[in-house]
Amino acid sequence: MRRFLRNPAVIGVLGLILLAGIVVLALNADNLPVIGGGTAYTADFTEAAGLKPGNEVRVAGVKVGKVTEVSLAGAHVKVRFRVKHTWIGDASTVAIKIKTLLGDKYLAVNPLGDDDQRPARVIPLGRTTSPLDVTEAFDQLSSTIGQIDTSTLAQGFEAIAQTFRDTPPEMRSMLQGLSSLSQTISSRDAQLAQLLAATKQVTGQLSGENSQFQALLRDGNLLLAEIQSRRDAIGALLSGTQQLATQISGLVADNTAQLGPTLTALDTVTSVLQRNQDNLTKALALAGPYYRLVGNTVGNGRWFDSYLCGLVPNSYLPPGAGPPTGCIPPKPGSGK
Repeated sequence: MRRFLRNPAVIGVLGLILLAGIVVLALNADNLPVIGGGTAYTADFTEAAGLKPGNEVRVAGVKVGKVTEVSLAGAHVKVRFRVKHTWIGDASTVAIKIKTLLGDKYLAVNPLGDDDQRPARVIPLGRTTSPLDVTEAFDQLSSTIGQIDTSTLAQGFEAIAQTFRDTPPEMRSMLQGLSSLSQTISSRDAQLAQLLAATKQVTGQLSGENSQFQALLRDGNLLLAEIQSRRDAIGALLSGTQQLATQISGLVADNTAQLGPTLTALDTVTSVLQRNQDNLTKALALAGPYYRLVGNTVGNGRWFDSYLCGLVPNSYLPPGAGPPTGCIPPKPGSGK
C-alpha cells in the first residue's frame, strides 16, 4: 500500500477556508432559511420617519422581529423586516409608530387577510402609514422662520398697504391691520428668534437625557407589570371566592332537609345552656377544690392515700395501740 503523506501547507489552507466559511455563516445567520431570524418582508413607506435598522417589529404590542434595512427607493422608502413565528396576511397593514417620547420608533404590523403574504411581494404604500415627527417639524419650523427676512417682509406689507390706500374703508381697515401685523412681527423679531433658540435648546436637552428618560419609562413599565400581576392575583382570588360561595350555596341548598333539624337542635341545646349558666358556673367553682384533693390523693404513685378516723373503736384495740388523743387529727365533735 502507498502511504498517504500529509502536507501541512494543504491542511492549513483547507483549515483557513473552513474557518472563513464558518465566520461567513455566523455573520449571515439571520438570512439562513432554517436557523435564520424568521421570514423576511418588504414594505414601502412615503417617509422613514426616523425608523432605523434594529428597531422592533411588534404585533399587538408584542415583539416578533426587527427591522433589517431602511433604504431610499425613488420617491419612497423601502423597509425590510423579519418576523418569527408570526402569520402575516395578504391584507396586513404596517405602520411606523412612536416608541418613546424622545422619538424612538418601532414597526407595528396588523395581520389581516385570508391568504399568506408572500415574502417576495412588497407591501404597497396604500397599506403603510408614516407618523408625523413633531420634533423634526419644530426643528424645520425654527430653521424656516430663522431664514425669513423680517425687514423685507415688513416693507412688502407696507407697500401693499400703500397700494390699497385709496380703497373702500373696509379694505383700508383690513390693510391697516395687515400693516400693524407686519410691524408687530418686525418689532418682535429678536424675541421670536430667542423663543425659537430656546425651543431648540430644550429639544437638545431632551435628546441629551435620552438614556434617563428610557430608564424612567422602563421602570414605569416594570411598575405597571407588577400592578398587572397583582391585579391578576386579586382577580383570581375573587374568582375563587365566588366559586367557593357558589359551591357553599349549592351545598346548603342540597342539604337543607338535614341541616334544618340539626340547627334547630343546636339552638335548643344553646338555650338550655344559657338558662343553666349560673348552675354551670357554680359546678365549675366546686369542681376546682375536688379535683385538687383528688390530685393530692393520687399524686404519690399508683395508689390512694387515705385516712379514716374512728373506723375501729378503741374498745376493740389493745391498750396503747391507738393514739392517746383518739383521731389524728381529732375528729370534729368527737372530743378525742
